[in-house]
Amino acid sequence: MSGPALLLRGARLVDPMLERDGRADVLVRDGRIERVADSIDPPPGAGIVELAGFLLTPGLVDVHVHLREPGQEEKETIATGVTAAAAGGFVAVCAMPNTTPVVDSPELVRWVIERAAAAGPVRVHPIAAATEGSRGERPTDVEALAAAGAVAVSDDGRPIPDHALAGVLERARAAGVPVADHCEALDRSAGGSILAGPLARRLGVGGIPPEAESEAVARDLEVLGRTGGRLHVCHVSTARSVERIRAGKAAGLPVTAEVAPHHLVLTTEEVEKSGAGAKMNPPLATAADREAVRAALADGTLDCVATDHAPHTEAEKGRGLELAPFGVVGLETAFAVLYTALVERGALPLATLVRRLGADAARALGLEAPVVRPGARADLAAFDLASEWTVDPARFRSRGRNTPFAGWRLHGRPVLTVAGGRIAYDGREGSQG
Repeated sequence: MSGPALLLRGARLVDPMLERDGRADVLVRDGRIERVADSIDPPPGAGIVELAGFLLTPGLVDVHVHLREPGQEEKETIATGVTAAAAGGFVAVCAMPNTTPVVDSPELVRWVIERAAAAGPVRVHPIAAATEGSRGERPTDVEALAAAGAVAVSDDGRPIPDHALAGVLERARAAGVPVADHCEALDRSAGGSILAGPLARRLGVGGIPPEAESEAVARDLEVLGRTGGRLHVCHVSTARSVERIRAGKAAGLPVTAEVAPHHLVLTTEEVEKSGAGAKMNPPLATAADREAVRAALADGTLDCVATDHAPHTEAEKGRGLELAPFGVVGLETAFAVLYTALVERGALPLATLVRRLGADAARALGLEAPVVRPGARADLAAFDLASEWTVDPARFRSRGRNTPFAGWRLHGRPVLTVAGGRIAYDGREGSQG
């Protein structure tokens, strides 16, 4: 017997996969989209959500987040993480395995999935460790991890070492999942806190040269060419890395890549203003690098946006630039930051941003791509493009407050998230402004 319907009424619906942009009503029932039309009369007993004046899109997907649980619950929990995701318009996230203990067993993969299912309708897809304990020594049993529900393997936070990468790619190929690698040449980056260059020298801190990333990308692509499999390059930040990924794709290599909002919007100069609040790995780069990753996102060389949401405690981030951990949060600000900084300024079409945050992100890791058509899972997000709001970290749902965007005035505030037909977030009446 069918349950009560939910009618989303009057929004501007933008679904780039269907080349749709116009006013529409969307009727949801039993977790699926039942009907999409210019106007739909509400069935008896239906819940009605008025969205006139708002943008409605397929739900967003983030293929790179850190939910910290198990073991680091002072930073984030699965429950607070999925609540933050919903408040950002995300219907699914992929959780990295660098927890305590590391998610390197089928039992822990299943535990994460079960924990997330109890937390709310936003889906969590675990990414399991590529090597046991993420120590870079022995590859994990990727087939068993994939059978338990892992959608990829990664030692994120650490690059997969030379001696292990081929074996990991081969095991992942047999299991039918990609390898998501944190590309960093540790001999190049050792002791660094921010991008190597004049600012690092002026601040008296160690620098990380751009080659630390691009040389590791080149290595990964070379090994991929020999072993096969699927490679996903995490958080690309430099022009040289983009060039190498573009060449790899042109050569037919099965590689996808992501870029984080902070690398699309900020440069290393932000460190002088925000200190450890703008410390991440890879570090913020130059304006030329920023323009290169923007262009690569627009033309599809970089397949998707991923936040690399990395919550830390205030005490950790307060240790100073050299001692503070790398990472910033991003789930609750990603769409608005990119809409305001890129779409409103003509650097990226709205439809492209929606794709790169939704369907293209899902496809990068082989997930079901959100789409607004009858029969599809009801994964949708709505945004207020007209009203200005101010980013206030004290109001984040995440436990992390470590953002370089505090105080920014933005458009594109998320106002509704529907995941699997259930309302995961409704912020139409509230605002951070």
